[in-house]
Amino acid sequence: MLKRFVVLLLCLLLLAGCDQPIKSGELEKVGLLVPETINDQVWGTKGYKGMLKIQSHFNVDVYYKEDMNSEMIVERAVEEFAQKGVNLIFGHGNEYAVYFNHLSEKYPDIHFVSFNGDAQNENTTSLNFEGYAMGFFGGMVASHMSKTKRVGIIAAYEWQPEVEGFYEGALFEDNEVKVEIEYVGHWDDDQGAILYLDKMIDEGADVIYPAGDGYNVPIIEKVKEHGLYAIGYISDQADLGETTVLTSTVQHVDKLYEVVAEEFDNGKLKAGNLYYDFSDDVITLGEFSSDVDKEFENEIHKHIEVYRETGKLPNE
Repeated sequence: MLKRFVVLLLCLLLLAGCDQPIKSGELEKVGLLVPETINDQVWGTKGYKGMLKIQSHFNVDVYYKEDMNSEMIVERAVEEFAQKGVNLIFGHGNEYAVYFNHLSEKYPDIHFVSFNGDAQNENTTSLNFEGYAMGFFGGMVASHMSKTKRVGIIAAYEWQPEVEGFYEGALFEDNEVKVEIEYVGHWDDDQGAILYLDKMIDEGADVIYPAGDGYNVPIIEKVKEHGLYAIGYISDQADLGETTVLTSTVQHVDKLYEVVAEEFDNGKLKAGNLYYDFSDDVITLGEFSSDVDKEFENEIHKHIEVYRETGKLPNE
């Protein structure tokens, strides 16, 4: 009789255990801070899509806040996220690295992730896209397709590695091509970017690389009006003009967010500055325009495969 009672008790305990949620990992809830909006169809939108992927994959609550453009505002948002039980926060830009270095000591149970900065504490990580190679291949395409032998880069900041890469790639493809570079000094200054575009068009540039996620859409739209070419930036922007956009230098931010969340959930997310490139499947070139001859497109794809396998660009 005692034996039957023990067996029955064990069965009841097992059944009770089945009703309890089983914690799969360290990820609890996730927060996203964006400096402008999630509706820009480029950088901010990709961050938001990353949150949706995390929500779907891990079945956790996700939150986001827009216009997070000062340390005081960010600090209030982090406090609110902490009260909700968020333990992984993405700051969707390089400015957040400094903020997070200051805030992370106050919130040791939260891991802070930013972009293109210098993460200095045990619970801070900076994600860095290796943009040089994607710029190099984009520059090759631009140079190959330029009829006037003049291409233009409208970048946000001088530190962007894709700018130097584009310049080198364009000259590698055709050393007679002239590459003009202008810096807007902001990711979202549409008017300043358009002024540079008008100047470049007047000087004969027929392929433009708008390397700023906040203004590249209006730049491409105006390039299309003039019947010229563009190289898309951050997103695959072929849908903005099937023939206008020769290809795009794509950073799959949404996919990277999911990768980072997976690493954090498994207790494997490293602190410090992490770097990602073609070989990590988070950087690619986008769809090619039908105006690009197939033979050259295939050549570019072969160069990319060699780079993925060896880390060597065509000029090395």
